[in-house]
Amino acid sequence: MIGVGGWAGGPAAAVPDARGPSRILAMSMTTPNHATVTVYSRAMDRPIRVSVLVPARRDRERPTWYLLDGIDGGVYTNYTQSGWTYQTDIAEFMADNAVNVVLPIGGTGSYYTDWSTADPVLGNNRWETFLTEELPPLIDSRFQGSGVNAIGGLSMGALGAMSIAVRHPDLYTAVAAFSGCLDQGSSEFRQATAATVATRGGNPDNMWGPVSGSEWAAHDPAAHVAALRGKVVYISSGNGVPDPSLGLAGLASPVGGLLESVVLQCTLGFKARAERAGVSATYDFRPGLHSWGYWNRDLHRAWPTIAGGLGIGS
Repeated sequence: MIGVGGWAGGPAAAVPDARGPSRILAMSMTTPNHATVTVYSRAMDRPIRVSVLVPARRDRERPTWYLLDGIDGGVYTNYTQSGWTYQTDIAEFMADNAVNVVLPIGGTGSYYTDWSTADPVLGNNRWETFLTEELPPLIDSRFQGSGVNAIGGLSMGALGAMSIAVRHPDLYTAVAAFSGCLDQGSSEFRQATAATVATRGGNPDNMWGPVSGSEWAAHDPAAHVAALRGKVVYISSGNGVPDPSLGLAGLASPVGGLLESVVLQCTLGFKARAERAGVSATYDFRPGLHSWGYWNRDLHRAWPTIAGGLGIGS
């Protein structure tokens, strides 16, 4: 089994003979609508696997939705799949929609950001550069991308996606965040984020420096929410209580309720900042825990809104 430092999207492996410009190294079709693409990232100096879901009908250019994973970022599939394709029905659900869906595989504990310092355990993380500079032109060229993009994610990936969106607003027309701590303005919320990095063996000081430092503020979506004016924004959060209508899919680990309760407070803080900045968004405050059953449902609920932001019918 390839661990966190393994070749297939883990943080540590470099490929000496692949150095050069960022480019597609290999591609295979898992199904007629699901490509697995290996991209050499110059910023991280290693190959990164990416799933690309393409529509059944591919006779014209189309927009692209980048969706980021949670804290484990490919661990449970040995870096062969994103959590999205492993845990949800996204491949079937998106098959008839005129959009590319790009799912990075890997990024464990990284928050999909550029780290200040390479980490001894989590490696050299330059995900923001990869997602905003290296990957989009490759996707557009190979998969008939129109240059119109949305970004989204769940949990860790929700904060990562929203941070990228406020830092690169010209790249995206829409953004979705499911169960993410989008307000990093308080020491309590920052400590909670730092603690999740530590659970995967990383040193959070290597990400954005000490939690009291300026880089945390620079990456805080709530602090820069005004950049989202005019964008289509969809945000969901549970209340920490299971939804019995989901049955077994609505259960979670023992900490799933606590995590979602923290997310709810973060989301309320973000909402208040957004309203003061004149940023409108669609909020889905729903029952639920911090688990995939809810994020699969969030995907279905969010898609009509994101599709509108991409200029296509849902």
